[in-house]
Amino acid sequence: MEWFEALVLGLIQGLTEYLPVSSSGHLAIGSALFDVEGEENLAFTIVVHIATVFSTLVVLWKEIDWIFKGLFKWQMNDETKYVLNIVVSMIPVGIIGVFFKDEVEAVFGSGLTVVGCCLLLTAALLAFSYYYKPRQKARISMRDAFIIGVAQACAVLPGLSRSGSTIATGLLLGNDKSKLAQFSFLMVIPPILGQALLDCVKVAQGENVVGDLSTLSLVVGFLAAFVSGCLACKWMINIVKKGKLIYFAIYCAIAGTLTLIFG
Repeated sequence: MEWFEALVLGLIQGLTEYLPVSSSGHLAIGSALFDVEGEENLAFTIVVHIATVFSTLVVLWKEIDWIFKGLFKWQMNDETKYVLNIVVSMIPVGIIGVFFKDEVEAVFGSGLTVVGCCLLLTAALLAFSYYYKPRQKARISMRDAFIIGVAQACAVLPGLSRSGSTIATGLLLGNDKSKLAQFSFLMVIPPILGQALLDCVKVAQGENVVGDLSTLSLVVGFLAAFVSGCLACKWMINIVKKGKLIYFAIYCAIAGTLTLIFG
């Protein structure tokens, strides 16, 4: 992978991680166009995902600070309940990661047909959440957090947007749209960092998860994903508050159709 390819793919990851159009799907399409496969693709995906975690920490630092300050009061307050909801939301994706990791990685290597179909599914989910208007709830319950977590677990499929699935599911459950984007972005941090830790253990054990990737490509990809991720995170929070997800449904429908035709 050349540095300019890493730049383009990093920008794609940073923008599409937060916009409900599937970062994994767009990375798969970009990797196919640049002919990046195998260990290179896996290692680069891990690096740019970590970059977007850092962008989340930067953009949502006030919310994270609020959570930790309340958490260390060692009492059952709003902050502690928020953390418990995040923990509950991690259960489904944790099950997928532990028991079905090989199957998921096999899907990522199965071509662009899956990506195209999942993009169309993302479009349908976003459109349904836009037109369906359930009664609004004051806060995200533990039950809703688990269901949103199931949506996140399903979104390990390339082309099925993680942010789109979790936010749309939350909207369909009647949760406040002004809080959903924040919760969606914060709940993904532990799984990504956990996966990164596992890969670091592999490196320590002598396994090669980097392939032939150069340090320059990794650095360029990381910085591109971080900067574009910061911009996209702020933008997406405002978009969700205004309820304009239908435009992304149209985009995903077009992108999915073109992927199936030309992929």
